[in-house]
Amino acid sequence: MEESTTSGKIFTTKDLVGKTRVDQMMKTEAQNGQTVAVVLPTYCEAENIESLVREIEELELDVLVAVVDDSSPDGTAEIVKRLQEEYDNIFLFDRPEKLGLGTAITTGFRSLLRLENQPNYMITMDADYSHNPRDIPRLISAAKTGSDLVIGSRYYKGGMISGLHLGRRLVSRLANFIVATTVGLRVRDCTSGFRCYSKRYVKTVVHNLHTQTYEIQIETLRQARLHGFNVKEIPITFVGRKRGKSKLTTTEVHAFLTYTLKAVLGRLLTF
Repeated sequence: MEESTTSGKIFTTKDLVGKTRVDQMMKTEAQNGQTVAVVLPTYCEAENIESLVREIEELELDVLVAVVDDSSPDGTAEIVKRLQEEYDNIFLFDRPEKLGLGTAITTGFRSLLRLENQPNYMITMDADYSHNPRDIPRLISAAKTGSDLVIGSRYYKGGMISGLHLGRRLVSRLANFIVATTVGLRVRDCTSGFRCYSKRYVKTVVHNLHTQTYEIQIETLRQARLHGFNVKEIPITFVGRKRGKSKLTTTEVHAFLTYTLKAVLGRLLTF
């Protein structure tokens, strides 16, 4: 099944195995030479996506916005298509079903690397306003000091959490302690999805990223350690979802825990 936007900015193919293939991209300087790309994985974010994209557009950045939508039934993709008529720097990757955060991020990465002039920095963030788009320039500034992976951290000195109940905070803390020990990096917030990756990092590791859901956050850190990339944290304020429902499913939690357990066992066997 083939689908194209009315403005001609992107032409995508939905196939039976759920992969999105970019066949043709609009080759203009406006869309083929940005220094920063923001990858927004979405599923049922109709309440948030328009205002979020507009806030990103208002930043004083040479930015490309890449929305990876898993056929949201609430019309998220349709809103993005309308925004494409207003802005010439938005790509939409419309996937046939809910395929998971990990595959959405790698779809975004691989598609951006197909551009003639790839962006120097690639940002990943949630589309539910858990992450403040105004922090994007801070992530980029930190990356420009020589870090290939910069994490917007809730637990680094100065970081904060707002609107999340105590139980969720305790679980998050425990998960991050286990992951940090497993990966072998001194990172306080291993599960944060608000990150800035250098082009060098993405080109080096993208073919080694195979996780499907939230465990992508661990795998990208593990790849950073394996390849000797510099990882840095900067403090952010994480805000619990205000609009819409949480997308974290039992299956995704199970996949995250399974991946973590395998990583722990693998590290123990190595030693």
